[in-house]
Amino acid sequence: MTADMQLDGHANVPSVDQSDRKVPINLRQSGPTPVELLISTRIRKSPYWELSHQAGCWRAEVYNRMYHPRGYVRPEDGGAMAEYDSIVHDVTMWNVAVERQIQVIGPDAEAFVNFVITRDATKISPMRARYVILCNEAGGILNDPVLLRLAADEFWFSCSDTDLMLWLQGVNVGKRFDVQINEIDVSPVQIQGPKSVDLMADLVGPAVRDIPSYGLMSAAVAGLEVVISQTGFSGEKGYEIYLRDATLHAERMWNAVLEAGKRHNLKVIAPAHHRRVAAGILSWGQDMDFETLPFQVNLGYQVPRQKTADYVGKQRLEEVRAQIEAGNPPFTHQLVGMKLGGKPITEYAPDFWLISTAPEDDPVGYLTSPWYSPELGTNIAMGHVPVSLTALGTQLWVRLPDEYAEVPGMPVVAEVVDIPFRPSVNPNTREALKKRGLDAAV
Repeated sequence: MTADMQLDGHANVPSVDQSDRKVPINLRQSGPTPVELLISTRIRKSPYWELSHQAGCWRAEVYNRMYHPRGYVRPEDGGAMAEYDSIVHDVTMWNVAVERQIQVIGPDAEAFVNFVITRDATKISPMRARYVILCNEAGGILNDPVLLRLAADEFWFSCSDTDLMLWLQGVNVGKRFDVQINEIDVSPVQIQGPKSVDLMADLVGPAVRDIPSYGLMSAAVAGLEVVISQTGFSGEKGYEIYLRDATLHAERMWNAVLEAGKRHNLKVIAPAHHRRVAAGILSWGQDMDFETLPFQVNLGYQVPRQKTADYVGKQRLEEVRAQIEAGNPPFTHQLVGMKLGGKPITEYAPDFWLISTAPEDDPVGYLTSPWYSPELGTNIAMGHVPVSLTALGTQLWVRLPDEYAEVPGMPVVAEVVDIPFRPSVNPNTREALKKRGLDAAV
């Protein structure tokens, strides 16, 4: 399918119903657009930026107004799939300093956090973390951070790609909770892969082996204060190291990890989106945004029925759940998993590739996160399709670029399948609920 054919009639593919959105997703199929990323002082460099460059970073994007490394192994040397090999067999370190830490501290910290997240903050014990979402009054997902509770009166939002600090400060203008809300000088790295626990034990001692999933631990790396969590963006065994006063100490901590990692074949790689897709982990801005309701992306479990306290978006989210249970969802599309044909997709998609119900039909949906799975031997993807097409086993057709199509210009067949695509070593809450036989969607 050529770009001209896909753009015929209207530039933004009007056959895909986006009537439930105020700002439609841009579905123009523009393909790769070779441009050079300008490095200037308008966008911040993280404390690890120069170190990432030394480690071979050759491309980056912008995330939370900060340069974000997105590739270390060059395409001619295996590219992203060579990095995938490291994370599933050995251990990797990622510069994720773009996960800015927004601290909420003070006597009303728990009450404030409970008001801005959908889950019940009162059930999070000190030195534990949780994956949470924050919604606006219309129920749209504003951010899906990992929330760390350091103490009874201190929380850190390890946030995804939105200006969460500004939102939190804005909410408190009217509410006046007795808290301070600020970004702090803490920058994380992720240590992910099957050998991560051995590397972490070498770094901080054997006690790290006992941290439960989403547990926290105060420790020291090279004499520097850090907080360690058993969390990650991969589905593999993994940890995050949150370095305090990172602007001062980035090199010392980073180099200590590299040194300890030598015996474990540590590689510095980009955040492993190919592995997080297999685990069914969502990426804000790709799989969801401000206008996406939790129920559209399998995050219904984040909207507890039993939370009695008020929170931002509660009224609308409860209305939506009632509409869904009555068979009248107030949205047109829902996120599903798919296995699809075509040549192996071994690079990031530059567009939301289009989905139709038959090869010759107009598009009705779009892929958000496609990659090739070596373990499954097929391409996998998450994508938004009409609610009527979400049943497992539904056959669809995906319009891949010619470089991935089996026959240039012809869509490839796809099938709706369950998420995650493969079991996770560190299962997320949705996966854990599914194992217990509970419905995490609603």
